[in-house]
Amino acid sequence: MKLIYNFSMELFSIITCLLQNTSPKLKLFVKGRKNIWNGLEQFKNDSNSPIAWFHVASLGEYEQAKPVINQLKKREPEQRIIVSFFSPSGYENSQKKKQENVDFITYLPIDTARNARKFLEILQPKMAFFVKYDLWANYILEAKKQNIHLYLFSAAMREDQVYFQPFGGFFRKVLKSFDHIFTQNERSLDLLLQINIKNSSLAGDTRFDRVSQIKSEPVDYKQIKILIENQKTIVIGSAWQKDMDLLIPFINQSKDFVFIIAPHDIHESTMAEWEGKIDKSTVRFSEITTTESAEVIIIDNIGMLSSLYQYAYIAYVGGAFGKGLHNILEPLAFGIPVIFGKLKKAKKFPEAKISIDYGASCSVANFEELKSIINELKDPELYQEACNAANKLVKENLGGAEKIVNLVMSKNQN
Repeated sequence: MKLIYNFSMELFSIITCLLQNTSPKLKLFVKGRKNIWNGLEQFKNDSNSPIAWFHVASLGEYEQAKPVINQLKKREPEQRIIVSFFSPSGYENSQKKKQENVDFITYLPIDTARNARKFLEILQPKMAFFVKYDLWANYILEAKKQNIHLYLFSAAMREDQVYFQPFGGFFRKVLKSFDHIFTQNERSLDLLLQINIKNSSLAGDTRFDRVSQIKSEPVDYKQIKILIENQKTIVIGSAWQKDMDLLIPFINQSKDFVFIIAPHDIHESTMAEWEGKIDKSTVRFSEITTTESAEVIIIDNIGMLSSLYQYAYIAYVGGAFGKGLHNILEPLAFGIPVIFGKLKKAKKFPEAKISIDYGASCSVANFEELKSIINELKDPELYQEACNAANKLVKENLGGAEKIVNLVMSKNQN
């Protein structure tokens, strides 16, 4: 299996180079990795301070990493933090502003044995952290070989993953290379025990720590606040076309709410299409004036959503009908009920089930279910119960980052 894996990585490297001009994202993927080694060497040579390396797939996993990074910097200020991204969307967005407590950000070179060895020999990190998934075998096995402390956190294991299959021996070896695995839930611990991995513990989802921090210091958008003043607002976050197919008929019928729509992707054609189908007065955020009046605000830039939930009476979070549910913990942190579409792969999003079990959120499969749920939430008593459940859910799941760093520090002192 190792030979097949290494061959697939070499082949992947060749194919991405050959096809880079067929897709803007693929072009960024290849172009961003061209001058990696010089950047890494310069970063390493700037200081002799110890390095902690965090690898994330994209922005969602980076949000999970941030609370652990902050705790680690708090405990060891001299530690230099490097974050590697696999995804162009994650890397490119992280470059738009200075990242708190992060000293260097890079793309991760493709996972060949040669790249892994070179990457780690240059950086010589004291410890390495992988977040949730995106576990690259050569990097992990090479780190183990170089006696670098290895940790995986916010892990959410599922029965259908390769680690738990009869043919998954090579990948189980990768998983067993970690000094400690911190899981999101008890089921993940049980699955790890089934393959004889005992160096694991429950720390929860570190995004709870992150969203709590965001809630404590949200960005204030005064022009939006003025526009929606004294009106009940539904914030539609990370909306895809399939979500809007459900929501636009509701928006057109609604007499009780105003709406803020944050598209998943900012495409002119998509926003124009939605505007054409919405019967109510609509304005884009970039075009709001002091005399503006509108019932629907479309957010036409990136980076605002997590703070927009402060204005919501109810939140609808998109993605469930397509590639995957986006972050429902951000609106839950503001103590509001959350609605999302019916999940195709519910096991991939354990936070969805937990929030439903608490009574803080619900999923809908069609327009009638959406309409029914929102009508129920008009009842003040039921609405307050859902808000209380959201607050309780977040409060009871805080502290994961501190648990992780406490154990990491104790291991590194031994």
